Amino acid sequence: MYLIVTRSFPPEVGGMQNLMWGFANELSKNHMVKVFADYYENHKKFDEQVSFSIERVGGIKLLRKYRKSQLIDEFVKENKIEAIIGDHWKSLELLKTNKKKICLIHSKEINHEKRSNLNKRVLKVLNNVDTVVANSKYTKNLAIRCGVDEGKIVVINPGVDPVQELNKKSLDKVESLLKHKSPRLITVSRYDKRKNHEKIIMALRNLKQIYPNIIYICIGYGDEEDNIKKLVKELNLEQQVMFFKDISNELKNSLLAKSNIFVMPSIIYKKSVEGFGIVYVEAAQYGIPSIGGVDGGAADAINHEKTGLICDGNNLDSVYSSINSMLENKKYLEFGKAAKENSIKFRWSTIIEEYKKILN
Repeated sequence: MYLIVTRSFPPEVGGMQNLMWGFANELSKNHMVKVFADYYENHKKFDEQVSFSIERVGGIKLLRKYRKSQLIDEFVKENKIEAIIGDHWKSLELLKTNKKKICLIHSKEINHEKRSNLNKRVLKVLNNVDTVVANSKYTKNLAIRCGVDEGKIVVINPGVDPVQELNKKSLDKVESLLKHKSPRLITVSRYDKRKNHEKIIMALRNLKQIYPNIIYICIGYGDEEDNIKKLVKELNLEQQVMFFKDISNELKNSLLAKSNIFVMPSIIYKKSVEGFGIVYVEAAQYGIPSIGGVDGGAADAINHEKTGLICDGNNLDSVYSSINSMLENKKYLEFGKAAKENSIKFRWSTIIEEYKKILN
């Protein structure tokens, strides 16, 4: 049996939750799996529908961490466990068992100053597990710079499930919402500084001169939402930008499928950095090419000048010219076709084979 220890799991929504669900679900197809996850409201209905056991641990955050570790150590003593896989170094920090351990790393959570207290805690965990799984080459190099033993690190990109066919009703709804506006740019992400919505909006002001019917679709929520909306107003772009939040998955995917370019030229903001960017792959599955940032792990998801473009997100000219060059002669159609073909290698059925190599 394999134990998966995670702080993030559905029905809670988010990238980490999707990653841990995809991994647990795929692994459970051929192996016994048990998940130890943090308590989340309304989890019962979700937990009853899955094919593996999920144990939820609630309580105050600090005490929960200790209680969860105790429960896992006790469970390990009483059962035959092949390995323990943690979503985060903190998930493994308090475990006393000497069973085989694998820790996933994503970038932001290990990005602490060398010799700082947090850095020491990270290294104590990561240099004592059997394998460290980095989500991209960028995250691997970051870990090495932070002091993680290079010999322990393997790169395995996050996986995706094949997309479901979208229903016609939802696609028609999108067409009526967008009222034949074109070309169409889209970003699906949290509104935070590193996602770099503001540079896209600033580029849009100039793109509007060439493409008067251009539309930019923003799906998400977050701390920067008010600032982004304020900028749209200041630049007089209310007719060019549409905001969506709390929408169904079906509508989100239909908006994605009906767009031309996925744009998220991420930057490093304080310690926050894009470790990989699974949304680039999700867009690619619908034949939508991406523009990502040179900072972070986007280059693992986007094949520059084949499935999309990598630009300097800190440079407005770079963001503008990348969007413009992809719109010129509808180059996004060629990139989109290649992106869709390339997305197959990120399917969980393929990615899980990489995990099996280190689990066995």
